[in-house]
Amino acid sequence: MLTGKHILLIIGGGIAAFKSLDLIRRLRERGAIVTPVLTTAGEAFVTPLSVSALAGSKVYRDLFDLTDEAEMGHIQLSRVADLVVVAPGTADLMAKMATGLANDLASTLLLATDTPVLVAPAMNVRMWDHAATQRNARRLADDGVALVGPNEGDMACGEYGPGRMAEPLEIVSAIESRLAAGPLSGKRILVTSGPTHEPIDPVRYIANRSSGAQGTAIGHALASLGAEVVFVTGPAEVAPPEGVTVVPVQTAQQMLDAVESALPADAAVFAAAVADWRVQGTSAQKLKKSKDGLPDLSFAENPDILEHVAHLEERRPALVIGFAAETNDVVENATAKRRRKGCDWIVANDVSEATGVMGGNDNTVTVIDDAGAENWPTMTKSEVARRLATRIAEALN
Repeated sequence: MLTGKHILLIIGGGIAAFKSLDLIRRLRERGAIVTPVLTTAGEAFVTPLSVSALAGSKVYRDLFDLTDEAEMGHIQLSRVADLVVVAPGTADLMAKMATGLANDLASTLLLATDTPVLVAPAMNVRMWDHAATQRNARRLADDGVALVGPNEGDMACGEYGPGRMAEPLEIVSAIESRLAAGPLSGKRILVTSGPTHEPIDPVRYIANRSSGAQGTAIGHALASLGAEVVFVTGPAEVAPPEGVTVVPVQTAQQMLDAVESALPADAAVFAAAVADWRVQGTSAQKLKKSKDGLPDLSFAENPDILEHVAHLEERRPALVIGFAAETNDVVENATAKRRRKGCDWIVANDVSEATGVMGGNDNTVTVIDDAGAENWPTMTKSEVARRLATRIAEALN
């Protein structure tokens, strides 16, 4: 049930942190991907090495680690997960969450995330019973944060009562319930992403500036809603999402072949920036400079994958969605493209150099369908993906 699910695990500072090691093991046994965040206080009870070894991934610890900021950033780290789990959830961490404090990596992630959060409280019985902690617990519940535990029992300090962190298998069960089948469960969705590379000779090719970031975000968002995702990707800069079937390709023709092999599907999202042309008669050897001048390159039109799938008679998906990357007259050109291609929706955006969309983190899109054009505000590509995935789920159900 947790196969391919991405869990961001925040380990607070308390004796119960030792249970987090078993929790990581239990989650990975079930196929979950665990990204651990270890607080400074947590390091007093478990070592980064032991956490990393069990998680099979790097442990994040410092908010101001410039390398990590360049690679992912604390904002992105907080949003790529299907669920954020805080175990142990200390009184200090719960107080920070309830009041919106953000003075370290863990609390900043919790404030920045729009992903569901599950907390497993763990603290001394008197701390748990304190009016401030109870008030914080109620506020977190009102904010949509789920709690599992605490249990009643003997404390490490020698006292007895509520405050023991829930056992790892209890937390796993709560995680499974939180990530129960989503609205796209049972649906098969095809997503294309990234650029294509059309060879000129063995070392040169025609390509474009697509990073694949939007396609990866869409694949992740659809999978998080329970869809079976077939992700056909060109040689993108951004890695494909976890928990999906990845089909790597290079050229437009290879992408078309992979798309046809992936059908039937309930929906298809064509986010790839497919090259319109290829070089006819690709050279088998590297083209050399010559005194005779520039080589003559003849071009041929690539297959139109979106139009091809949209006009299938037998295996056409119920919902076919194209993307229109425009540099001028965005809505007008995208509306005409939708009519010409025969797809159900077109997601249009302005990719002119000034927008920074190509290779950037943000996107501003307009979704065009039978009802007209729906303008969405500027948001991150992950947020665009989640909103689009929700719209797809509503259309298919």
